[in-house]
Amino acid sequence: MTALLAEVFSASGPLAAAVPGYRPRPQQLELAESIAAAMAGNRVLVAEAGTGTGKTYAYLVPALLSGGKVIVSTGTRNLQDQLFARDIPTIRKALGLPVKVALLKGRANYLCHHHLARSLADGRFLTREDAAWAQRIARFARTTRSGDKAECVDVPENATVWPLVTSTRDNCLGQECPHHKECFVLAARREALAADVVVVNHHLFFADVMLRDEGTAELLPACNTVIFDEAHQLPEVASLFFGDSVSTAQLLELARDAQSEGLAAARDCLDLPRLCSRLEKDVRDLRLTLPLEPARHALPQLTARAGFADALATVIAAVEALAGLLETQAQRGEVLDNCWRRASDLLQRLQAWQSGSNDDFVRWAETYTHALQLNATPLAIAGIMQKQMSGHPRAWIFTSATLAVQNDFGHYCSEMGLVDAASARWESPFDYPRQALLYAPRNLPDPNGADHAEAVVGAAWPVLRASGGRAFFLCTSLRAMRRVHELLADRLARDGLELPLLLQGEQGKNELLERFRRLGNAILIGSQSFWEGVDVRGDALSLVVIDKLPFAPPDDPVLSARIERLRSEGRNAFLEYQLPRVVINVKQGAGRLIRDESDRGVLMICDPRLITKTYGKRIWRSLPPMQRTRELAEAVAFFSAATGAAGR
Repeated sequence: MTALLAEVFSASGPLAAAVPGYRPRPQQLELAESIAAAMAGNRVLVAEAGTGTGKTYAYLVPALLSGGKVIVSTGTRNLQDQLFARDIPTIRKALGLPVKVALLKGRANYLCHHHLARSLADGRFLTREDAAWAQRIARFARTTRSGDKAECVDVPENATVWPLVTSTRDNCLGQECPHHKECFVLAARREALAADVVVVNHHLFFADVMLRDEGTAELLPACNTVIFDEAHQLPEVASLFFGDSVSTAQLLELARDAQSEGLAAARDCLDLPRLCSRLEKDVRDLRLTLPLEPARHALPQLTARAGFADALATVIAAVEALAGLLETQAQRGEVLDNCWRRASDLLQRLQAWQSGSNDDFVRWAETYTHALQLNATPLAIAGIMQKQMSGHPRAWIFTSATLAVQNDFGHYCSEMGLVDAASARWESPFDYPRQALLYAPRNLPDPNGADHAEAVVGAAWPVLRASGGRAFFLCTSLRAMRRVHELLADRLARDGLELPLLLQGEQGKNELLERFRRLGNAILIGSQSFWEGVDVRGDALSLVVIDKLPFAPPDDPVLSARIERLRSEGRNAFLEYQLPRVVINVKQGAGRLIRDESDRGVLMICDPRLITKTYGKRIWRSLPPMQRTRELAEAVAFFSAATGAAGR
């Protein structure tokens, strides 16, 4: 395999002939060889590959050449689509491989014939726009082969009509569905089972494949290799799916479905509408026991909240009563039977959350504008992960541009339970000392002070002027993001500068990025969404400003519970858990700056702790080897260098 890989990745190889602008990179070949060796030996490999290494091809080439069944799991659906529609077809064609590839997404991405027909028949649309979109979806349903809503270009992916015409795990009728034979979800799963390479995303992998919630139990046992791209996201995703959650949205949907189906199939059951209405009222009353603004609430906060425990008990009693009644009506139709099963399941999960008998889980709640979600999250995922990975021998590849803290993978392997994993990292091939400058301004106030946003904008303003916009302003909170936007708008107006100011949330992420690229001199202010998974090459992005080090809020329920657990075990929670997460996040944010060999730019971190705290060294030493300065004049001068003048 080594000789074959050397040929494939060489200057005269098939990739060079097929990919415009391809050039061999030693790091890419070494990474591909390490992945191929891990696959051949059914081993676990944790691999960090700096930006520009070409890690996507480095894992796809061995995967396609292996001859076994491979699952590739990505961080986002966008990256899934890119792998399936662009990267894999390019390699398959270049190497002339007859490899069968399938794309598998979560069921909410596929049109449901049953729910579409039901929604059209009921006409229960909230707006005229929804009704018009439903008609477009109906036309799409008659021509599509996949049923993937991403292919329905006439209707936005975030349109409010989609939940009415797709299914959830709760409301899918399974084999009882009259459209079972033509189900798009089942068709996608059949293709996945027959494919050599299956492309999924992390959420689907843990919810369906690993935990076997959705009928894909055959996929993992048949697989020889699992490759996780953007593997730094896995601890968070795994925690989500190894735990449990129940939302008021699920309960309201149950009440609406039961009431609607009762009118159609059990009109003589007069108690059903009454119990459904009672559940809806009790669920809304439960939500109103907590503040209206979105927030996370730890268990002590919930128990101290007047009325919360009583309201939860009332909801549980309402679900129990509804489940009991639905059991007597279940034989009158598939939907009523489904509602009974859903009610029984939700009752069991609500009671489990209420009793909280497992000390290995932290119970907490998250409020949204109109909803409340009760969560039980594991304090540690290492043991659960080990159990899920045991059994049939296979290779597990974990790769990302950001996994290590100063060349050390210990924190990641420990958190993920990867005891016998081999680990390796490859530096980016980019010339960071020439292409990038890290600027840490002097005399900034405490990052938790009330005047920090004003000081950050003041410090960044001369640099923004020198760069001519072309900047990402990455904030650690939505509140800071909105304040920075307000302050920059004032500065631009006061100085008469016509630089476009874009704010996260004004448009969808992809539309906002497209505008940013097209304008060429914009300032985009964003929060968590723009710290990773964003690729802007060329002169449009030449400055990245980070307002403060992204420590998670200390009152976050899961974080505080995990810190307490680590301390009780005599461990240093800050060094073992909090700091590594900050390092990974800063590396992700910094990674937005240099995306190509010709890019140049300044990374500005406006948090004095980077310099004043001893742990600050671990953070900046984990970043690529940029030039470093604390002098404003040097940061400004970086943009006036001849090689950086283009595009202003």
